Parts: sequence; structure tokens; C-alpha cells
Amino acid sequence: MSDKQTRCGVVAVLGAPNAGKSTLVNQLVGQKVAITSAKAQTTRARMMGIALDGDTQMILVDTPGIFAPKRRLDRAMVSAAWEGAEAADAVLLLVDPIKQRRHELEPLIEQIASRPERKILVLNKVDAAKKEPLLALAQELGGKVDFADIYFVSALTGDGVPEMKAALAAMMPEGPWMYPEDQVSDASERLLATEITREQLYQQLHEELPYDSAVRPEKYIQRKDGSVEIHQQIVVMRDNQRAIVLGKGGSRIKAIGEAARKELTELLGQKVHLFLHVKTDERWSEDKEMFEEMGLEWKS
Repeated sequence: MSDKQTRCGVVAVLGAPNAGKSTLVNQLVGQKVAITSAKAQTTRARMMGIALDGDTQMILVDTPGIFAPKRRLDRAMVSAAWEGAEAADAVLLLVDPIKQRRHELEPLIEQIASRPERKILVLNKVDAAKKEPLLALAQELGGKVDFADIYFVSALTGDGVPEMKAALAAMMPEGPWMYPEDQVSDASERLLATEITREQLYQQLHEELPYDSAVRPEKYIQRKDGSVEIHQQIVVMRDNQRAIVLGKGGSRIKAIGEAARKELTELLGQKVHLFLHVKTDERWSEDKEMFEEMGLEWKS
């Protein structure tokens, strides 16, 4: 590193479920770290991306979508989201101007309005939204919260993201970097591996499998030949869900495992042997140990 003064800070990425937070984090980092899925509430563990902009390092806290929590699992996700925002140097509120999801956006607006951090409003999906309603929405939300900046971006195409990234970098305080230059995520590889499998589970089963499933890390063994052996357990609540995950003659779980293995091989840069098995446990979401494995805090 040169003698130039470095900057380092934390950016909390907030937004209603499905606003595109994970996609935006991946754009800012320049590679995939947070899992992306078309289903809401897929970010359970608090995944962090690390984005670099010149001499600035930004720790991106990609928070779970904040929504009205009913079950203990939901409460733990919400709690993780706000903890992610508390230590932040800037809060980025990402809004989908097309879906808006007002019932989830309004509580967020109320909660961040009084927060002390610098706040940035980012309106996503400019590639698909109409200009006039977009500007009207920016004006309306800007009237409710004192945003330092408002940006119009497309998290999917990257349009407008470099300008926003530079503005975020300028908000970061001077200080040494928290992570080595080549590190993009602090999520342990074990946890990252379960997230990748869970993403495949959702992508391949879409509406068939509700949020009653989890992926548990069992074994993570570095083999002498330089490859890694990963064992994971997919937990569902009911036997009929187990049958859905397995598929006819085990075809579905094989396809899920194959897609996850390919992605993990690319991500970890080593050969991956992935072993998946499915277990039914109707009370898994009340299991304290499982929460801790998923990087969440147990809330009684």
C-alpha cells in the first residue's frame, strides 16, 4: 500500500425484501458475495461484502430484508439487520420504484429518519422504471428523510453504480483498512457454502418450497490432494417437502448439488466434493443451535 491516507468504513445496505440489495452489493464488490434470489428474505446470515474504491475500503453489511417479524427466525433476521446498521458510517436505503412495497418501506423510512448516520437514497431499476414517477418518488422520500445524496441506478446492469460508489467512499472516515486487499467477504467459507446451496434450493424449487427450509454445515474437510469435501444437511419441516427436494429418483437434489458444486468450485478456486442429504424436522426453526450455525442470534 502507498503512503497515501487510507479510508475505511461500514455501509449498511437497507431495503424492503427483494429491493435488489444483494445484487447491488455484488456490483459494488465486483464479484458475487451475497446470495441473490428472486424470493424475498433469502439473506439470513449477515453476509458482508468488501468493496474497494481507490484508497478506500467499504465494509458492506447486506442486511436481511426488514419486515414485520412473527416467528423467532424472522425476529433474529430483523435483529441482525439493525445490528448491521448500528455501527455504520453510512446507511444506504435501496428502493424498488416499481414494486415499492410501501407496507415495508414506510416503517424503514420512519426508523432511519432519526438515525445519526449519513443516509443515501438509491432508487433501483432505472432500466425498467418510467422517469416521471421515479423523480416524484425521489422527491417524496427526500421530504421524509434528510438524505445526503439521491442516486438512480440499476443494480442489475451496474448503470449509475460507479458514481454512487465514489460518493460512498468519500463519506468513509480516514483510517487503516480492516481487511486484507484480496479479501472480499468475511463470511466463513463453511457458511458461504451453505448459502450457495440454499440459493440453489430456492432457484430450482421456486414456489414449491416455502421458507421452512435451512441448510446446515456438517463437515468441511480440506483433502490432501488440494480439493475440499463439504457435507451439508438440508432441513425441511414436513415429509412432503423432503420428497420435493429429493425429486423423482433423487433427480432434484442431484441437480441442486451439481449447480452448487460448480459455483463453489469457481468461488473457492479448488475442486469441491459436495454431499447433500435431506432431513425432516418440524421443529428446526425453534432450535437454538441451528440459529447459531446460521450466524444468527437466538431471540427468545
